[in-house]
Amino acid sequence: MEKMPVIFVGHGDPMRALKINEMTKTLNKIGKEIIKKHGEPKAILTISAHWFTKDTFIQSAEFPKQIYDMYGFPDELYEVKYPVKGSKELTKDVEKILGNEVKINDDWGIDHGTWTVFVHMFPEAKIPVVQLSVNANLSANKAYKLGEKLAKLREKSYLIVGSGNIVHNLRAISWEHIDQIGAGYDWAFAFRETVNQAITTQDDKTLVHYDQLGEKAELSVPTPDHYLPLLYIMALREPQDEITFFNDNLIAGSLSMTSVLVG
Repeated sequence: MEKMPVIFVGHGDPMRALKINEMTKTLNKIGKEIIKKHGEPKAILTISAHWFTKDTFIQSAEFPKQIYDMYGFPDELYEVKYPVKGSKELTKDVEKILGNEVKINDDWGIDHGTWTVFVHMFPEAKIPVVQLSVNANLSANKAYKLGEKLAKLREKSYLIVGSGNIVHNLRAISWEHIDQIGAGYDWAFAFRETVNQAITTQDDKTLVHYDQLGEKAELSVPTPDHYLPLLYIMALREPQDEITFFNDNLIAGSLSMTSVLVG
C-alpha cells in the first residue's frame, strides 16, 4: 500500500488566509494533487508552531474550536471560518504510538498555523483535523525522535502536516515588504540555502544540529517554535521518498515561506 506523503508548510503572515496569489494558489494545487494521487486523507495530523507547549499534547474534541491567536489584524481575518471535525480514531492511534509521551488536551484548538494554510490547501474543510503540540521541553534531537515514531500513521491514510517557518525572525521583519517575494537579508538566504541543501541530501544531522551553524542560524531561528515542526516532518521521510520544494521564497527580509512535500 502506498504511503501518504508528509508536508512542511511555511505559513507566514496570517493575512495569507485572505489572499489569492501565487503562493496560495500553489497551496491549493498541492492539496488537489495529494487527493488525486493518494486519495482523500482519512484525517490530518497537523503540528503547528503556534501550539508551543511544555508537553506533548493531542486533541480529542469532536469539533475542535478555531483559535484566532493573532492580534491587531483587520476584522475580516477574524471572520474566516474553517469548521472541521476532529478524529477520535487518529487521536487514539497517536496515543497508541506515543503512549505516556502524549496527553489529551482540548484547551487549545485549530490555530492560525493550521487554518490559514488549510483554507487554501483543503478549502472545503471536509477532512478531519487533529493538532499535536510542539513540545518546548524537547531538544531538537528528541523532537526528531518523536517524529520518527509517527511514521506508522502514513500507512493508515493519514496526512501529516508541519506548519512553521524555516527562517522566522519577527524582530527583523520589514512589514512594508511583507508581500515582496524574494526580499531577504543575506543571513536569511544563507540559512535557507543550508537547510534546503540538508533536506535535499538527507543530511538530517545538520537539520537537527542547526544551532551549530553560527550567526545565520541564531538570526534565522531566535526561538525554536517555528523551526521544530520541520524536524517532526523530516523524521518521517524514508530514503526513497521524493522531495519537492514549493513556495521556496523569502519575504519581508526575515521570513522563509519554503515548504516541502515529502513522498
